[in-house]
Order: sequence, then C-alpha cells, then structure tokens
Amino acid sequence: MRVGKFLERTADTPEALPRPDAGRAAEPPLHEAVLANVPTPLLRSLRDRLLGPLKDYDDRHNAELMTTLTAFLACDGSWSTCASRMYVHVNTVRYRIGRIEALTGRDLSALADQVDFFLALRGA
Repeated sequence: MRVGKFLERTADTPEALPRPDAGRAAEPPLHEAVLANVPTPLLRSLRDRLLGPLKDYDDRHNAELMTTLTAFLACDGSWSTCASRMYVHVNTVRYRIGRIEALTGRDLSALADQVDFFLALRGA
C-alpha cells in the first residue's frame, strides 16, 4: 500500500493513529504546575496588564472581547473554528481579535503572545 493511500484512508480516522501520550500515566498539564508555582502578586500583575484593558472595554462597550479571546485560544487560533463555536461571522472574530491586539499591543498570531494570554486567563 502506498503511503499516500494510507494517509487518505486514515485522514478521517485519527483514532487509527497512535497517540503521542499513549502508555503514559495521566499527568496534569504543565501550565497548571507552572501557574501553581508563580507568586499570586505576579499572576495578578500579568492578568491586570493583559486582560484589564479588555475587561474595561467590554464593560463600556459590551464587545465580548474576553469571550472571543478565550474561544480563539481554545480553537488554537483558528478564525473559522472560533466563529463557528461562537455563532458569529468570521469577520466578527477578525474584528474583535484586531481590537484585542490594538488595546494590548500584542499580536495573537505570535505564539509567545498567545501563551501570555493563555496563562493570564488561566491564572485569573
């Protein structure tokens, strides 16, 4: 069987492929261990610095930036998946992410900024 045919047959069946964590005991996610060891004042500072402008904007404009950010990160930065899960048009997600970037000075296409937001949301 050619590799291409194998991939075609298994593309729709990810359960047929071995999982990277197969055979390992269940471990808590690494970010939980990291966050548990970060001093509370530092977590608060990170949260306030990154999420404060978004919360303030949401309070004034009911813009759902926090909800959009949480969904966007949960969807691994996929515009279309995020839009589908939120039941909004993809351009709405793009607009909101642009607003988040403008308010925070961060770039949500950059992994480092995604990680910062993820940790701020989890540490909140």
